[in-house]
Amino acid sequence: MRNIRSVITLIALAFTLCLQTTKAQQPREQPDMTIDAAARAEVIDGVLKKLNEAYVFPEVAKKMEQAIRERVQKKEYDSVTSASKFAQTLTTHLQEVSRDKHLRVNYSHDPFPPETQRREPSPEERDRFLAFMKSINFGFEKVERLSGNVGYLDLRGFTDAGLGGDTVVAAMNFLTNTDALIIDLRQNGGGSPAMVALISSYLFNEPTHLNDLYWREGEQTHQWWTAPYVPGKRYGDKDVYILTSNRTFSAAEEFTYNLKNLKRATIVGETTGGGAHPGGPSRINAHFAVWVPRGRAINPISKTNWEGTGVEPDVKVPANEALKIAHLAAVNKIAEKTSDQRRKDQLKDVAQTLQKELDELKKNQKPNP
Repeated sequence: MRNIRSVITLIALAFTLCLQTTKAQQPREQPDMTIDAAARAEVIDGVLKKLNEAYVFPEVAKKMEQAIRERVQKKEYDSVTSASKFAQTLTTHLQEVSRDKHLRVNYSHDPFPPETQRREPSPEERDRFLAFMKSINFGFEKVERLSGNVGYLDLRGFTDAGLGGDTVVAAMNFLTNTDALIIDLRQNGGGSPAMVALISSYLFNEPTHLNDLYWREGEQTHQWWTAPYVPGKRYGDKDVYILTSNRTFSAAEEFTYNLKNLKRATIVGETTGGGAHPGGPSRINAHFAVWVPRGRAINPISKTNWEGTGVEPDVKVPANEALKIAHLAAVNKIAEKTSDQRRKDQLKDVAQTLQKELDELKKNQKPNP
C-alpha cells in the first residue's frame, strides 16, 4: 500500500463486502444533511468535471454532462434538499445515460478525507484494516466437502491477493482431493482482479490468458494471466461449477465470464448484475464523492465484456435452487466417469437424495393456489 489512495480503495472494497454480507443493496443508514442551491451546484460541477477528466468513455461523459445540465435548466433539482436523496437522484440520472452500474454519486455524513492527503498509512490504519479483512476471512465464507466428494467454496468477495493469499492456498489445498468443485458467487459483489487471477491459477494446468483491463489514463491495457506456479496442487481438469445470482457483480462477474469463455466451468443460476468497468472514488467535497469507472474489461476470446448485460448462465435457474442443481449435476457426472461399481452405487444414492431435496425445495416455493 503505497499511499492513502490505496487504503481508500481497499476500504471501499471492504465496505462492499460488508454490504454483501448483510445482504444490503443500499448504503448504510446514516444521518442526512440539508443542502442548498450552492451545495447542489458544487456537487454537480464537481461530478461532471471528474467524469469528463477520467470516465472510460469520454463521449459518454459529454452526453452525461449535457443531460444533467438540461435537468438543471429545467430546475429539476431545485426542490431536492436532502443530501442522500440528491446523491441517489444524480446517480439515477447519470446511469440513465451511461447504463454503467459502477458509476455512483456517494453521500457520507462523515467527511471524506481530502484527495490531496497522500501519505503512507499509519501502523494503526494498517492493523485496523488487516483486522477487518481477517474478521471476514478475506471473503472466504465457507469451504467444505459435500456428499459425493464434491468440493464447495462460498466466496463473498475477491479481496487483496497479497493479504489473502495464505487463505487462498489453504482453501484450494483443502479442496484438491474432491472430484468436482462448486464455487458459490451468489453473494459476491466483486473486488480485485489480482485475486481473480490467483484463484483461477489453481483451475488451469498451463498459463492462461484470462482478461484484459483497458484504462483511459495513458490508454494502457493490462493483461491478466494465471500464475505459472501456485503453492500446493492445482485442481487439474476436474469439473467446476459456478453459482450466480443477480447480485453477482464486478470482479465476481469477471471470474465467471473468464471461465465461461475458456469453457472451464459450467455456470448455474441467474444472470449476473452487469458491471465491467473498474475504477475508484473521487472526492467532490467533504460529504460527496463519485465512483468513476476509469477502465473496461476486454475478454481475449469474446473481445468484449458483460457490461450492462451480465453473464448468462449455462443452466438458468433461480438462485436458491442453484446449489442443489449443480451438486446433483456434479454427482451424476462423477458417476459417469467411475468404473468402480460400488462407488457408482454410492453416488446413485447420493443423487437420489439430492433429487428428493431439490423436488421438495421447488415444491415449497410454489405459490399457494
